Amino acid sequence: MSKRKRKKREAVNFDVLQQIQPHAAGIDVGAEEVYVCVPPGRDEEQIRQFATFTSDLHELAAWLVGCGVETVAMESTGVYWVPLFDILESHGLEVCLVNARHLKNVAGRKSDVADCEWLYQLHTYGLLRGSFHPPDEIRTLRVLARQREMLVRYRSAHIQHMQKALEQMNLKLNYVLSDITGVTGMAIIRDILAGEHNPERLAQHRNQRCKYSEEEIAKALTGNYRREQLFTLGQAVALYDHYGQQIAAVDVELAKLYATMDPPDDSLPSTRPPQPRRSKPRKNQANFDLATSLYQISGVDLTQIDGIDALTAQVILTEVGHDVRKWPTVKHFTSWLGLCPNNAITGGKVKRRGRKKTDSRVTAALRVAAQSLARSQAALGAFYRRIKTRHGAPKANVATAHKLARIIYYMLKQRVDYQDPGAEQYDEQQRQRAVRRLQKQAAKLGFTVQPALSAHA
Repeated sequence: MSKRKRKKREAVNFDVLQQIQPHAAGIDVGAEEVYVCVPPGRDEEQIRQFATFTSDLHELAAWLVGCGVETVAMESTGVYWVPLFDILESHGLEVCLVNARHLKNVAGRKSDVADCEWLYQLHTYGLLRGSFHPPDEIRTLRVLARQREMLVRYRSAHIQHMQKALEQMNLKLNYVLSDITGVTGMAIIRDILAGEHNPERLAQHRNQRCKYSEEEIAKALTGNYRREQLFTLGQAVALYDHYGQQIAAVDVELAKLYATMDPPDDSLPSTRPPQPRRSKPRKNQANFDLATSLYQISGVDLTQIDGIDALTAQVILTEVGHDVRKWPTVKHFTSWLGLCPNNAITGGKVKRRGRKKTDSRVTAALRVAAQSLARSQAALGAFYRRIKTRHGAPKANVATAHKLARIIYYMLKQRVDYQDPGAEQYDEQQRQRAVRRLQKQAAKLGFTVQPALSAHA
């Protein structure tokens, strides 16, 4: 049996490995202390230890500047790196923030001293890849956007507490209302807490758009009221209202920040392009015109893309920013998001397939957006259904999220609008491709393909 020919690869000559960043330093960050390693000969102590108080961090930065250090590498350990990162930047130092998953030390004893020295060595030879870190104004928006997401999650937990208390009193409100936190549901719950337990009177809060009649709602509201469950229901409602107020406060602060930011291009129009009619907006929308604010800071309207609403666009722009030149190509961008194959190849064989693990909020948002396209009549919806038919829903979700990421990248890079060709045009394009593929295969076998109508004629 003949062996397959392997491509010749030249071995790496480690003898010519040179220091490309001679003025580098490495920092091992901890909760209570920081270890710093600078190039030899810059100070009597090559490795120093500092406390993590603000004055000590300023002393650390001043010492690095005095040692002639220009660039620093450190791991993104928890949130301990955040204040040190800001202080180092304020002293004019370039900071290379490294994902701890991408670092591997040699076998041996692990210590903080060894870690900072290892970071210094790798950074000196240019072997570290810094994590993406957006500009300061985007980081400010990101903090508030993440805070808002957290508050929405907390408020959702108290909705579950409300449902649990109602269910334990056998009040089947969630069976007759699609959303117990809607106008009708909250009016009924607040009336119950006020002492009204008559089901007929409670059912009078029914909105005309409700699917069920007053009689059916009254039947669902005939329950077994208990004092302790009413107490827990009241606390859940109070906490739900409290988080709603905090979300509104975050929206006010976000609106102020958006108003202070400059557009990326003064030649862009100040108003958004006309919007196609969409389905009703999802819950937890912002209390201001978020889509317009995002358009003004980015120059493109990402909500033109099917499946992307204002909140999803906010996640994308507050995590990535509007300048995607950090990623040279769209392939770099989708790889960073973990939306492309990450095959492990050993001995010329693929040992493991799949995507790389990522906790990116953008990736999660795009996958949720992709899932919402299952019944869409847009071209993206047709694409999702085609992939789902061939490979199943999970792969269709990833493939559609990948396509969304590509569209977003080109929109932000080229400052162009998105034009949806529609599901019918997309299906016709796929049909024409299938016809050309069949014609090509038939030609190889010496046959020709004719349309069915022509054959009958």
